Amino acid sequence: MLLALYIIVIYNRLVADPTYSPFPRTFIFAAKAAPGYTMAKLIIRLIHGIADVVNFNPNVKDKLSVVFLPDYRVSLAEKIIPAANVSEQISLAGTEASGTGNMKLMLNGALTLGTLDGANVEIHEEVGDENMFLFGLRAEQVKELRPVYSARAIYHADPEIRRAVDMIRRNVFCLLTPGLLDPIIRSLLDYNDHYLLLADLRDYIEAQDRVEALYKQPMEWDRKALINVARSGRFSSDRTIREYARDIWHVEPVAVRNDQE
Repeated sequence: MLLALYIIVIYNRLVADPTYSPFPRTFIFAAKAAPGYTMAKLIIRLIHGIADVVNFNPNVKDKLSVVFLPDYRVSLAEKIIPAANVSEQISLAGTEASGTGNMKLMLNGALTLGTLDGANVEIHEEVGDENMFLFGLRAEQVKELRPVYSARAIYHADPEIRRAVDMIRRNVFCLLTPGLLDPIIRSLLDYNDHYLLLADLRDYIEAQDRVEALYKQPMEWDRKALINVARSGRFSSDRTIREYARDIWHVEPVAVRNDQE
């Protein structure tokens, strides 16, 4: 959802200012929604709606495009991961398990754009601030903010964010099914944005600006990508299994005889 809102912001900038010329980018979404996960299905529907608007506007088609790849699975990941330049790992800090998708992207040279959440914390320990793009609240800040957080205050204070949210409200991305995406607006504003998306959005937009600025320096980008590849060794299965065996299962390695000797 955070990326969807960002794309709407960039689209609005392109439409409002014909001289605005960001580095051309394609945003790739690949996802599945569990059968009963209605909100996830609505977000996927929103992404398709954004793609329809963005990709068919001749004034922005050479600067911005949106792709959704359905039925995400291992065989699809094998194609996406080596092709990606940026690994977007943008969950709210303190909410995501430590998965391995971002590690696979790191191994293939993608730079991580993310919050300090899940495996991003471990990646950050290996590459540091300078070789990834961090943004957003930290887990302790999330706890402090929740009791006083007002999504509507951010909505009213930030014109770009308000315009993006209002486009969803006005059915721009679901013209033939008005009201379809209303639950997303209710989640953000009426139910006070449980995942603090609006709280992180401005910092996320600025982090995306840093991504674009660095990508315009190909030598520096490639240097950071190589550092990520070189420091991804910590995430090998060999190291993980060895630590599990030692620290959790408390088993000793066994020497295996080579009968060919």
